[in-house]
Amino acid sequence: MRTVGLIVEYNPLHNGHVYHFEQAKRLTGAEAAVAVMSGHFLQRGEPAVVGKWARAEMALRMGADLVLELPVAYACQPAEWFAYGAVATLERTGVVDALCFGSESGDLAWLSALADGLSAESAAFRTALAARLKQGLPYPAAYGEAAGDTLPEADARRLAEPNNTLGLHYLLALRRLGSRIEPATVTRHKAGYHDREAADARIASATALRRMLGEDGLEALRPYVPHSTYEVLTQELAAGRGPVDWDRFVPALLHQLVTRPAAELESLAEVREGLEHRILQALPRLQPAAGTIRFEELLAALKTKRYTRTKLQRTLLRILLNHRKDQLARPILAEGPSYLRVLGFTSRGQALLKRMKRTATRPVIAQAGRFADPLFELDVRATAVYALGYANPHPDELFRDYYQPPVRAD
Repeated sequence: MRTVGLIVEYNPLHNGHVYHFEQAKRLTGAEAAVAVMSGHFLQRGEPAVVGKWARAEMALRMGADLVLELPVAYACQPAEWFAYGAVATLERTGVVDALCFGSESGDLAWLSALADGLSAESAAFRTALAARLKQGLPYPAAYGEAAGDTLPEADARRLAEPNNTLGLHYLLALRRLGSRIEPATVTRHKAGYHDREAADARIASATALRRMLGEDGLEALRPYVPHSTYEVLTQELAAGRGPVDWDRFVPALLHQLVTRPAAELESLAEVREGLEHRILQALPRLQPAAGTIRFEELLAALKTKRYTRTKLQRTLLRILLNHRKDQLARPILAEGPSYLRVLGFTSRGQALLKRMKRTATRPVIAQAGRFADPLFELDVRATAVYALGYANPHPDELFRDYYQPPVRAD
C-alpha cells in the first residue's frame, strides 16, 4: 500500500488543505496518507484554534488515514527543527513512501538543487544566519539572505518565501536522515500563508479564517471549509473548547513573568540576548486599553526590529510552558522524536499501524498509560496548559493525554 506523508497544522482545516491533500495523493500515486500534525501549540508560537484531537478528526474525515502528533519540542520551532522533527516522525514509521509539501515555487528540481548545495552547512553559513536572526529578520528571510551569500539574487529572493523555506528544510531533513522517502511538492493554491483576507469565494488562508471566526463568528467560515470541519468546530465551540487564542493565556503568562527573576527567565528556551530584561522592564509600562492586558498589547510593548512577532510569540510560549534551554538543546533535538504518538486513524490507518509493529523504529503510543519520556512529558504539560484556555476547563481535560484514545473515523 503506497503511502504519502503530509506535515500539517490544520488550524483549521480548509478547502485549500483539501486541494493539497488530493494533489498529494494524485502526484505520488498513494493509496493511503499519514499526517504528522502539530499538537496544541503551533510553529509560529500560537495556540491552535481548537485542540489536537479535534483537528485530527478534521484530518481523518477529509481522508487522511493516520494522524501522528509532532511533539511540542519540535512543533514550535523555526523551520530547521520543525521540519527535522516532522520528517523524522514520518521516516520512523517505516511505512511512508513519499512526502508531499506545499510551496510557493512548486518547483521540486529547484529546491532539490538548493538542498544539495546547502546540505553541508558551513560554519560561515551558520554565522551569517545567526547574524541576520540577531538583526531581527524572520527565519525564512534570514535563511534566504544567508544562503544568498552563495546563491543568485533571484534564488535567494524565492527562498525567503515561508513555504519554500520549509520545503527546503524538508529536503535537508530527508538527506540528514538518509531517508528513502521520495519528495514531491504542490504549488500553494490561491491563498498566501499570511493572507488575512479571503482569496476567492472558496479559498482562504487559515490566518484569514481565524480572523473571520473571531470577528464574524463560525457561520462566516462555511464557504471556505469542508462540512466536516464545520461540524467539528461547532462541536468544540459548543463544548467551550474554542476558539482558543493567546488572550486566554495572558493571566497564566503574566504569573510566570512576575514571579520569575531575570536569571530564571534567561534559563528558558528562546530567551536570549537580554530579552528577559526587556520583558521585565516592559511590564510596568503597560497601559491596557480595556482594563485587562491583551496579548497584542504585550507584543506591541516588546516588538522591535530585532525581536519580530514570531520570535516573541515563540519566546513567550516557551515561558508559558516552562521549557528550559537544556530540555531543547541542539544535541537532544538532533536525536529526533523518540516516540510516535497516534492521535487518530481509519480502518486503512489501522492496517498501517499493524505494519508499523514490524517497521517502526520508535515506540508507537496509541494510549499513553504509563509511558515515560522527557519529550512526551512536555506534550502532557502542553495539554494541561492548553486546557486552561477553555471557557470552563474540567480537571479531566488537564490530563487528557493519559486517557484519551485515538480518534477513529471511516
